[in-house]
Amino acid sequence: MELTTVWFALIAILWAGYFLLEGFDFGVGMLLPVLARDERERRLLINTIGPVWDGNEVWLLVAGGATFAAFPEWYATLFSGFYLPLLVILVALIVRGLAFEYRGKVDSPQWRHRWDLCIIAGSFVPALLWGVAFGNIVRGVPINAEHEYAGTFLTLLNPYALLGGLTTLSLFALHGAVFLALKTDGDVRARAGRLAFRLSLPAVALAGSFLLWTQLTHDDAWGWALSAAAAAALIGAVPAVRARREGWAFLATGATLVLAVAALFVTLFPDVMPTTLAGGDSLTVTNASSTPYTLKVMTWVAVCFTPIVLGYQSWTYWVFRRRLRVEHIPAAHP
Repeated sequence: MELTTVWFALIAILWAGYFLLEGFDFGVGMLLPVLARDERERRLLINTIGPVWDGNEVWLLVAGGATFAAFPEWYATLFSGFYLPLLVILVALIVRGLAFEYRGKVDSPQWRHRWDLCIIAGSFVPALLWGVAFGNIVRGVPINAEHEYAGTFLTLLNPYALLGGLTTLSLFALHGAVFLALKTDGDVRARAGRLAFRLSLPAVALAGSFLLWTQLTHDDAWGWALSAAAAAALIGAVPAVRARREGWAFLATGATLVLAVAALFVTLFPDVMPTTLAGGDSLTVTNASSTPYTLKVMTWVAVCFTPIVLGYQSWTYWVFRRRLRVEHIPAAHP
């Protein structure tokens, strides 16, 4: 297997890991005003992701860095053509991170309310725009013969990409509700389970429509198989949620996200950004890649450091594996 193919697959794995882990972070943030009835419950919800949310974002940083190093043409075209939506995502992630750190610094309801709004918006915006971005990557955008984006911001707001945004939004909300049912106990757990069941129905409809549209357009055999597996996993999450088997439900929603990302990347290959222009030139794993020497050095670095990162993150989840209750949260800020 060529190193270009290896790195395309590794980037797909990084994005799948990011959606799997950061997906429930976004879901918890979006559901903050829905599930939490008072300040202690809001702090309970935030504490479920408090030890892990910043570690989950490492997957995004590594995915971006790997794209820049392995496929610089892809990175350049993507970040120039998608500059505005990616900038909005970056600002939302920064504001969200600040909110987690600063909401408890001042003992004031108004102060905490403003930062809560930042958490909600900072979770909602990336959850929507990542789907729009990936929808456009798979669908194709106007790229000319010089590998430059030739469209506008409105070009990205096409029906297929918007459906992709609604799909990631619904899947992340469902993933977050299932995670909260898994990580909490008492009334919050019961409410999260009921909400997860209600969210599962639109998530199945949106995700199924998006994956079906994708495969009807591209008609890739492996894409069909992975899309079918993702749909089966998502449908399987519904009875698990209903039966309060939160562990199985979380595995099902996580598998849905991983399989859906895999289906998109398999459908995309060997392109990395197809063009919709008649005289344009699609970016592929061949014409967008770095030199063989660069890819070889990157491969050795990945072999050495990836197990360390995975081991540390796995240890973090193991240490903070216990369920949380409202009783674990102090009645007032110190």
